[in-house]
Amino acid sequence: MKFDSNALEHGAVSFFGCYAFDRRSQGISPRRLPDWTRPQLPQATDVMVRMPSGVRMAFTTDAETIALTVQTTRMLTPPAAPAAVVFDLQVNGAAAISYSSMAGNTLVVDPLDRQQYSLQRGDAYTVEFTQLGTELKHCELWLPHNAFVEIRQLEALGASEFNAVTAAQSKRWLHYGSSISHCMEALQPSAIWPAVTAQLAGLQLRNLGLAGQCHLDPFVARTIRDTDCELISIKTGINIINMDSMRERVFIPALYGFLDTIREGRHLNTPLLLVSPIYCPSAEQHPGPTIANDEGKFVTLSGHSQVQTGCLTLRRVREIMAEVVATRRDAGDVNLHYIDGLSLFSAADSGDLPDDLHPNPLGYKRMGQRFAATLSAMELPGIEIPAINRAD
Repeated sequence: MKFDSNALEHGAVSFFGCYAFDRRSQGISPRRLPDWTRPQLPQATDVMVRMPSGVRMAFTTDAETIALTVQTTRMLTPPAAPAAVVFDLQVNGAAAISYSSMAGNTLVVDPLDRQQYSLQRGDAYTVEFTQLGTELKHCELWLPHNAFVEIRQLEALGASEFNAVTAAQSKRWLHYGSSISHCMEALQPSAIWPAVTAQLAGLQLRNLGLAGQCHLDPFVARTIRDTDCELISIKTGINIINMDSMRERVFIPALYGFLDTIREGRHLNTPLLLVSPIYCPSAEQHPGPTIANDEGKFVTLSGHSQVQTGCLTLRRVREIMAEVVATRRDAGDVNLHYIDGLSLFSAADSGDLPDDLHPNPLGYKRMGQRFAATLSAMELPGIEIPAINRAD
């Protein structure tokens, strides 16, 4: 059985984690925000929306081999080494089978001016998962978290049956965050920390982790408001410091307004978790912006103290977020909860923070385990999560 991109878009498989597609002459590319947001997106946000972190294709089949023809485009910022583009196939919920490739296009970013880049073209290729057996099985094919993906064709070799998954049984979890939720540093797409949490907790993930772009944008709040789900989490603060995009005067009402928008409609009582930033040594007590130094470490810029009134540090961001949650709970929003990001990744974990901003793969795995354990210890109406031990 063969399915072209048009058939895939219109129901041959189920896509989880995306809202829309870019349609190209030879294929489709998933997008993680709805079509109506396109005119409002800053260019840098649009770039991250087109990277399908957490997006997967779900289907049942008795095929012995699944072959997906794609063109991918990965980003490379020298002097970093190129990272492989990885696809994961989970069969009946078992550990993922990975297909890793260095093929496709490469977008080389100028490290001195990250708005400038050059494109190194490569060939399209076919991702193959073989020896899957002839029994009917549930498959989830996780798309790369660190590259643009154009899907051209799916072939199910040896299949007599192939069906989209019409409905998922697990509770739907929507998570919004920064690069630390996008997780480009993870080794494979099913190992981003929100995916680790979702698999441990039995949740169906929709990941709105947008690297560098978590600034409480109104179009994201409206998207969350209008999305059917049973659990929402918002992990914000670090990008606001990274870019110095808000001071305290703006951050507080922006945070209130973001939460107000989500609570306007169907999510009046949906469990909503507000998660503060994880540990970042240079920004704990010093305001942003942050830049990468010659060693690849992210550091805050010093000086100009006379104009830094109201600038945010991570310690102050955590205080504000805790205060906002306490105020809203006192006003009756008892399904709003605060989670301290340091409970997920603290100074004690800094050995797994190679650039002093982003965790490494082991750090992400531990974050996912800890967040799952946190969820299992909470009383969240309508959501049952098995007991999960905390990873320390």
